[in-house]
Amino acid sequence: MLRIATALLTTLLASFPLIAQTYPDQRTWLDPNFVTTAFIDVALRNEYSSGEKPLVKWNKPLAVWVKHKVPDQALHDELTDAHLNHLSQITGLPIKRVSSRSQANVIWIYTRESKWEEDIEKEMGADSLKHVRGAICKAGYRVGSDNYIDSAAIIIPVDRAREHGKLLACIVEEITQTLGLPNDAESAFPSIFNDNTPEDLLSPLDVVLLQLLYQPELTAGMTEQQARPIVMQLVRQYQKDGTLNRAVAIAKDGELFQLIGY
Repeated sequence: MLRIATALLTTLLASFPLIAQTYPDQRTWLDPNFVTTAFIDVALRNEYSSGEKPLVKWNKPLAVWVKHKVPDQALHDELTDAHLNHLSQITGLPIKRVSSRSQANVIWIYTRESKWEEDIEKEMGADSLKHVRGAICKAGYRVGSDNYIDSAAIIIPVDRAREHGKLLACIVEEITQTLGLPNDAESAFPSIFNDNTPEDLLSPLDVVLLQLLYQPELTAGMTEQQARPIVMQLVRQYQKDGTLNRAVAIAKDGELFQLIGY
């Protein structure tokens, strides 16, 4: 049971649009060709560089260490834990919070705007500062020679995010991207990976993209040519066995979705 104080929740959601419980044109995101294209565009492209990229994903448990440099720690912890639990349920990845930095392979920092470039440089390297302009929050990951993800970092400047009404969106999108879905794409809708989607929580399409990524048939390092026929076969199976239809319930079962009451 989520216990976020009403006043804090009201502040957090003050500028968020309320979205209907149904999603636009469900026939579109339920179509196997549409889902396959969305997956390829989100998983095998990167918003910061052009061209095809190899598939990346985790093959080990995520150990998340959260550092709070700003107030409202209880609020941020509760939102973080709720989303991490949902991601673990969807993907089957073991994801847990750890108490020390030395135990972690995911570093998550709640900071302030005056410090966030300093935090980005420390956690992600100086090259990551090239892409800060216009961003509200930031995440990145490192991959090994086998194209499996080794570590990740999320930096959220809370004052900046709240100013734009995007604190919840930052929490949801940034950690989700570090699972191996790095790109924003017009072909994915409704999705947190599409800037034109007005909602800030995982959509049913996002649930399907995450489920696909963590199917054992898809391995790190795969090219589009290798991955596309496998994805199409999986999505057709999802259509037959009801997985696509069940994605709506899975999205709505998330603790954040239930809390906000969309």
